Amino acid sequence: MVQLKIELFLGNDNLTTMQLHLVVNTFGADLTRRYGEKIYKLTLHGGFSCPNRDGTIGLGGCTFCNVASFIDESIQVQSIADQLKSQALQMKKSKRYLAYFQAYTSTYAEVETLKRLYEQALSHADIVGICVGTRPDCVPDAALALLADYQAQGFEVWLELGLQTANDRTLQLINRGHSFDTYCATTQKARNLGIKVCTHLIVGLPKEQKEENLITLEKVLDCGVDGLKIHPLHIVEGSIMAKAWRAGRLDVLSLDDYVDIAGTMIRHTPKDILYHRISANARKPTLLAPDWCENHWLSMNAIDQNLREFGSQGAALGDSYCFEK
Repeated sequence: MVQLKIELFLGNDNLTTMQLHLVVNTFGADLTRRYGEKIYKLTLHGGFSCPNRDGTIGLGGCTFCNVASFIDESIQVQSIADQLKSQALQMKKSKRYLAYFQAYTSTYAEVETLKRLYEQALSHADIVGICVGTRPDCVPDAALALLADYQAQGFEVWLELGLQTANDRTLQLINRGHSFDTYCATTQKARNLGIKVCTHLIVGLPKEQKEENLITLEKVLDCGVDGLKIHPLHIVEGSIMAKAWRAGRLDVLSLDDYVDIAGTMIRHTPKDILYHRISANARKPTLLAPDWCENHWLSMNAIDQNLREFGSQGAALGDSYCFEK
C-alpha cells in the first residue's frame, strides 16, 4: 500500500502534515488500495448544456452557479483526447486516471452523443474509468444502461449527482428545478444496475442551519449512496446569489462553522461510504465570499484536526473508520 501524505503550508514557516485518510474513508485512498497506485481525475468539458439554463426546465440556472468558478470553459473547444493529454501532463505523480465529465449536465444529450464522448475518453489506455457529473432529473434509462455496460467491461464507473440539499423548500429557493424524490428515484435506479453513486451536498445554503445539513445527510443515506462530496457555499461572480450577497441579504459561513458542520456530518456517516471531497475552493476575482474558500487546504486541515479531536468518520454511529493498509 502506498502511504498517502499531504503536506500543507500555512504561511511561510508553519508546516503541518495532514493525513486525512486516517480519519476519513477517502476516495483517493480507496483507489490507491484497489489499484496499487495513485489514480487522479482528469476534468473534461463535453460541451454539454443544462436544462435549467436553456428553458427546458428553467432559465438562469441554480442561484449559486457559475461553472467558470470551477472549470476553465475554454477547454470545451478542445477534443476529449486533447483535454486528457493536456491535463495528464500536469499530473506528475500518476500514470492512470479517471475521466471526469464535470461541467454542466454531462448526461444531457442523445445517447449516441454520450456514447461517442464517453468512449473517446475510455479508449485511452491510461484511463481506468469514468465519472459523470449530472442532475438527478437528467439521467435517462439509456444513459444508465450505457454506464452499466462500461462497468461490466471492467471500468470504474461513478454517477455523480448534484443534489445539494434534501430540503425541497431550499431546492425551490435555489432554483434547482427538481425534488428530493426525483434524486432518490434516480439513485435507486442506478444502484440497482450496480452503478456507484456519489452525491454532491452544499453546506451553508440560504436558511439552512446545521440541523438541516444533518437531516439531508440522513435522507441521502436512507435512500442509499456510495460516495459523498461536501463543500461550503461559495458566492461567485456571475451567479444570482452574488446580487443578494452584495445587497447584504445573504450571509456566508465562517471557517469555524463549516468545520463544525462538516466534521459532524462525517462522524454521522457510516465508515463504508467514500468521501470524494470534504471541501472545495474558488479563485478570486470569481470568488466573492467567503475569503477562506480561496484556499481549500485551510478547511481540509481544520476538518482533519476536528476529526482527530472529536472522532473520525462513523464515530457518532459507534463504528469509527479505521484506516487499513
